[in-house]
Amino acid sequence: MEKIVGTVVRGLRAPIFKAGDDLVRMIPDLLDRFFEAENIEIGKKDVVAITESVVARTQGNYVTIDQVAKDLNPDFAGKELGVILPILSRNRFAIVLRAIASADVEKVILQLSLPSDEVGNHLITLDQLDNADINPWKETISEAKYRELFGYQKHEFTGIDYVAYYKELVEECGKECEIIFSNNPTSILAHTKYVINCDIHTRKRTKNLLLKSGAECVRSLDDIMNTPVDGSGYNEKYGLLGSNKSTEDQIKLFPRECLPLVEAIQAEVKKRTGKTIEVMVYGDGAFKDPVGKIWELADPVVSPGYTSGLEGTPNELKLKYLADNDFKDLSGDELKEAIKDAIKSKSDNLVGQMATQGTTPRQLTDLLGSLCDLTSGSGDKGTPVVYIQGYFDNYTN
Repeated sequence: MEKIVGTVVRGLRAPIFKAGDDLVRMIPDLLDRFFEAENIEIGKKDVVAITESVVARTQGNYVTIDQVAKDLNPDFAGKELGVILPILSRNRFAIVLRAIASADVEKVILQLSLPSDEVGNHLITLDQLDNADINPWKETISEAKYRELFGYQKHEFTGIDYVAYYKELVEECGKECEIIFSNNPTSILAHTKYVINCDIHTRKRTKNLLLKSGAECVRSLDDIMNTPVDGSGYNEKYGLLGSNKSTEDQIKLFPRECLPLVEAIQAEVKKRTGKTIEVMVYGDGAFKDPVGKIWELADPVVSPGYTSGLEGTPNELKLKYLADNDFKDLSGDELKEAIKDAIKSKSDNLVGQMATQGTTPRQLTDLLGSLCDLTSGSGDKGTPVVYIQGYFDNYTN
C-alpha cells in the first residue's frame, strides 16, 4: 500500500528537568516510554530534539546579576558606559541591563535603534519614522526629541513603553541613564569610548566599527561571562547571548558542550534499540511573524549542537516545477512515475539547477529547529522534547 503520511512531528511530555539531571539517561528513558506507549517503530533518520532550556537547566548554567557586574568591573568601573543596540525584551534583555547597571559604572548611555530592534520589536512604526523625516543611520536624536516626535509608544503585544521601562531599570540601580536613538553604532562615541554592543547577529561588525572609530574598550554580549565568576555558570562561546531571565536576580545562559551531549544520547539510544537516530539541541526558530513583524531568532544560533547526520542543506527538486515544465505533457500514473524517476536519479548537489527554484535554501538544523520551536511552544505545553519522523523522506518513499 502506498504511504500516505509524510513528516510527523510529536511534542513529548517530559519531566520538569532540574540542575544535575542526567539527560543521557533521561532522554532515552523518555523515548523508551514513548515508543512503547505509541507503538512507534524507529524509522530511517528519525530526529529527537531537546530545547536549549532543558540542557542549560540540567547543566546548572546560571549566573547572578552580581556575578555579571563583577565580570564587567575590570573594564568599565568608574566609566560612563555606552550600551548600544539591545533588543526590546523583558525576558531576554531587561535583566541583562539590570546586571550592567549594577556594575560600578558612573552612568549608562543607552542607544536604541529606530524604528525597531534587531529582531523586529518596534518602538515606532516605519510610517511614523518616515513622517518625522528622520534618518536614524545619519542622525542621532535625544530622548526629549523622541518624546516630542512620537510621545509614549506601547509595544503591540506586551503593552510596554520600552524607552521608559529600560530607563527605570537603570535608575533603580542608582545610575543616571541617558537615552539616545541611532542605528549607527559609532554614534555612541560622541558620548563615551567605553561600550557594550548588545546586537546579536551583527555583533562582530559592530565591534570592529567601534574599535576602528576610536573606542577605548568594547565588549559584545558574547564577551561577558565566558568563564565562571565565583562558581557561576558560563558560556565560553556565547557569553550572555541567548540568555533568559530565570528569577529577578538570576540569568539562565545558553547551554554549553552540546555536541558531546547529543552524541552521547545518540549512542545510548543505539545501545538500547540498535537503531541510529539524529539528535539536536534547539533554541529559537528562525522565522518572522508577519503581524508583529518580529523575527524570532534572539538566540545566537538555532541549534548549538547536533549529530553529524543533520549537517548540510536540503537537496530537493520542486515537484510542481517538474509537473509544469519537464513533464507538462504527462498525467496520472505516467506523471507520477516520471517524477519519481527524476527524484531517484537526482544528483547529490542540485545547487543552481532551475528545478530547485522555490525550495528552501537553509541549513537543515535551522529548518528542523524552527519546526521544533513551533511544536514545543514557549509556554505551558510541557513538551520540551520533540520527535520527528519522515522529514528526510521524499515522494519515492
